[in-house]
Amino acid sequence: MHWADVLADELIKDDRKHVLATGITPSGPIHIGNMREILTTDAVYRCLLEKGVKGKLIYVADDFDPLRKVYPYLSKTYEKYVGMPISDIPCPCGKHKSYADHFLISFLNSLKEIGVKPKIYRANEMYKKGEFNKAIQIALDNTDKIKDIIQKISKRELPKDWIPFNIRCEKCKKLTSTKAILYEYPFIEYRCDCGYEGEVDIRKGGVGKLPWRVDWPARWKMLGITFEPFGKDLGTTGGARDTGVKIVEEIYDYPAPKYTVYEFIMLKGKGAMHSSKGTALSAEEMLKMTPPEVLRFLLMNNQPSKHLVFDSGLGLLNLVDEYDKEERVFFGKEEAIKGMKDLKKVYELSQPYDIAKKIPLQLPYRHLVTLVQIEEKWSDTKKILLRTNQIPKDISHEDDEHLKQRAEHAKYWLDNFAPDMVKFEVKKKVPKLNLNEEQKKFLSSLLINISKKSWNAENIHNAIYETSEKIKIPIKTCFNTIYQIILGQEKGPRAGYFLSNLDKDFVLERIKEAIK
Repeated sequence: MHWADVLADELIKDDRKHVLATGITPSGPIHIGNMREILTTDAVYRCLLEKGVKGKLIYVADDFDPLRKVYPYLSKTYEKYVGMPISDIPCPCGKHKSYADHFLISFLNSLKEIGVKPKIYRANEMYKKGEFNKAIQIALDNTDKIKDIIQKISKRELPKDWIPFNIRCEKCKKLTSTKAILYEYPFIEYRCDCGYEGEVDIRKGGVGKLPWRVDWPARWKMLGITFEPFGKDLGTTGGARDTGVKIVEEIYDYPAPKYTVYEFIMLKGKGAMHSSKGTALSAEEMLKMTPPEVLRFLLMNNQPSKHLVFDSGLGLLNLVDEYDKEERVFFGKEEAIKGMKDLKKVYELSQPYDIAKKIPLQLPYRHLVTLVQIEEKWSDTKKILLRTNQIPKDISHEDDEHLKQRAEHAKYWLDNFAPDMVKFEVKKKVPKLNLNEEQKKFLSSLLINISKKSWNAENIHNAIYETSEKIKIPIKTCFNTIYQIILGQEKGPRAGYFLSNLDKDFVLERIKEAIK
């Protein structure tokens, strides 16, 4: 049974409407590591609906959290905003309503592309509208109990004057520099490091926020959350989950949601992804170079607890190949191989939207990577595929759009992440050459050989080997010579397939020019 079905079955044991939650603080680029939480929740949600159980998928954007520091991707001018809610800080590019929206909007668009459709809650709006007011009052009325829970479970001492509420200074607007002096409902007197002293009325929205260890369990109760996964950092002994369970049950009188703990995704060569350190691959970037169904497949095909290393280089090509293999097996075009577990469910959960009634037209992704370097526009790439009979002349609109989308992903990958070893450029004119007599002899003989043959990969491949053996020239020299005259470099894609995608007259003319 697939892991998402197992988690869904656990939820079904509680006969109620389920609310499955996910969320993140949009303080930086929201990356593929964060996407694991969202897609894990979405998978369980889909399984619940499939089993006929009512459910709701929600996403909470923690955009009332303070800016903690000036991150590497920010200018030093943001120093003055440290401590202020990120929903109230200017957008870095000037095109969005706030700092939070700068990162959040593109991520929400990515969710649409990947087929996740949650109800969106914004913490800053919830606080400012007073939706947290009751939870805030309950927390403040139970300050000693909450303090005792946190200290006992986390094994850390809290300041003597600590209260479970971060007051927002009315002067400097910061959440992190105030200290409560006196609380008598509904007022809190406070002093701020900026020198300001004042009083806030907690019945008014937006005057402050609950600290994370209290905010999290408070929202479980407020939103009726029954399932929420979390990263292993929050699941450590004495961590936010442990204190949250105690607080939600003893202070808010609500059962702690069920959960699963997920492992972080590492970026090959950089370790764990951290937006704050600039070592992250944003979800938006990821979806520009990876077909959405392939990104979903990466996570659906692995237990949430499994450590994953994402390779944005050649590893991406292997990932797409693995997905395509799974798709062929799903549609009965190939036999399953050892290691393919829960194949049907994995494939179904990998689809952003509807499952196709027949297998989408496939082209080897590595081959597509070659083609988009020969012709940049999809219309021109398509002409090659039609000329070489790699796609039918009556290709459906769906298959055409599918291949076009994949071509766009391949181009973005080549421009931004591909290693140099797979990149090339077909030179419009003969590159500067310094061919020796042996190479010219090979080209002259090859020209005669391939001129007579039908223009396909196998014939070209055989002609190169036949010519090499006939005139006793090492095959490596032959391949190097072909790449030199067409690409201006000594290496390139598999010669037979590569040349077959070029116009025959172009190749013959280039050989003639190189011999001169």
